[in-house]
Amino acid sequence: MKTQLVAFITTLLFANVAFAGSDYLIKLDKDPTSAAYLQATLPEGAIVEDLGIANWHRVQVPDSTQGEAMLQSLQAKSFVKMTQKNYKLGLFANPSLVQNQALQALIANPQNDSPFPIPDNPGSGSSDNPDIPTSGSGGSGADPLFNRQWGMDQANVRQAWQNTKGSSEIVVAVIDTGVDYTHEDLVDNLWRNPGETGRDAQGRDKATNGIDDDQNGYVDDTIGWDFVTNDNKPYDLSVSGLEIITTGGNPGHGTHCAGNVAARGDNGKGIAGVAPNVRIMSLRFLSEKGQGTTADAIKAVRYAVDNGAQILSNSWGSVGEDPNDREGNQALRDAVTHSMNQGTLFVAAAGNGKQGRGYDNDSDSQPAYPASYQMENIISVAAIDVNGNLGSFSNWGRRTVDIGAPGVAVFSTTVGDKYDDTVIEFFGQKITWDGTSMATPHVAGAAALYWSAYPNKTWREVKSAILNSVQTTNQLSGKTVSGGQLDASAMMNN
Repeated sequence: MKTQLVAFITTLLFANVAFAGSDYLIKLDKDPTSAAYLQATLPEGAIVEDLGIANWHRVQVPDSTQGEAMLQSLQAKSFVKMTQKNYKLGLFANPSLVQNQALQALIANPQNDSPFPIPDNPGSGSSDNPDIPTSGSGGSGADPLFNRQWGMDQANVRQAWQNTKGSSEIVVAVIDTGVDYTHEDLVDNLWRNPGETGRDAQGRDKATNGIDDDQNGYVDDTIGWDFVTNDNKPYDLSVSGLEIITTGGNPGHGTHCAGNVAARGDNGKGIAGVAPNVRIMSLRFLSEKGQGTTADAIKAVRYAVDNGAQILSNSWGSVGEDPNDREGNQALRDAVTHSMNQGTLFVAAAGNGKQGRGYDNDSDSQPAYPASYQMENIISVAAIDVNGNLGSFSNWGRRTVDIGAPGVAVFSTTVGDKYDDTVIEFFGQKITWDGTSMATPHVAGAAALYWSAYPNKTWREVKSAILNSVQTTNQLSGKTVSGGQLDASAMMNN
């Protein structure tokens, strides 16, 4: 048990580590015949997948012993522009767990060697994804748990709602561990793919007819896609409480983020997101273990952009890039650039430090990515608490981190029609929903709110409105580009 805990704490993030097998990303030149040349060059049984962005392809070879030789051979080919590992990406570690010394001591030295009375899975505990509802049960009235969302007052969201509560024409892609798409406070705000709704020529329901009706490459993708299992049910699967404590994993991360963006407002249920009338596109590329790959992140970004999402909410990343790789994760940078060229805003978590202690993304040798990339459409988000203080875990950066937003003990939707600001609690120790992951969807929601009111604005104008309207604070002065925290009310008048 102690060994497991040490392993978890020393791998705070599923960061840039290559897969055990031969798994690479290959960038080809623009010649349309290059893909055929690539396939012909590879060993028997190799699988090639076109990622659809900047001529990047994923190459997998079953025999891992052939990997290095294959890579050296490819690097010598004229039609190959660049090669890199298919780096892993993942969730940033929960800082309240990493910093909880009392909890760590209990785990390392259990009393009487008795089993831990750890609660059941905070999520569904099921490996079977539920069917996608056609709609929710509606409802009207005040959101009864709204008063527990301290971040809404901190960011002056209620005042912003005097302008708008959002438009159903604005879509935010939550690129994460999936979303509990059956949740009572999310189901009515799910993006629905117009190409996969209604009836086909044979009178069958397009949502379930097993046909790629809109010819976007994905069959029956009614609310998004699961790039982990490659199916149309991007449900937010989580691991058990014991696994969360000892080895890490997903506690229902994507669902919590989605609620901060756009939990349905005025439906008499639960809470309200920052933009309670906009749409959530559910994209899962991180597994129940909190792990994903660069290839799947690229596909999720491409899907979001191609299918109409204006804002991408990205509460994930890596601590630094491989110092032995001169190019680093160029494929991921190209994906962010692609999103920028398509007019999309990329909101990213600034990172939760190392060993739960934040650091300067400007100067540290391992800044958090993709938040620290220099693409102009990125808004990098730090986390603040109820007093406006920078979370002790939150990264900062006068050049690379743009803004602060609520990210400590954040109350939101959780898997199974639940709501909470606590991930898990036992032995009197509480692990709360803390992180730049929680701050990021607040800003993504604010962007959606602004774009709803001003639909003709560009991503550049939306970003400018957010950063130029911050409430400047001493705590964030010199720590962020804007020097302040999110102020949704001032933003709406910017």
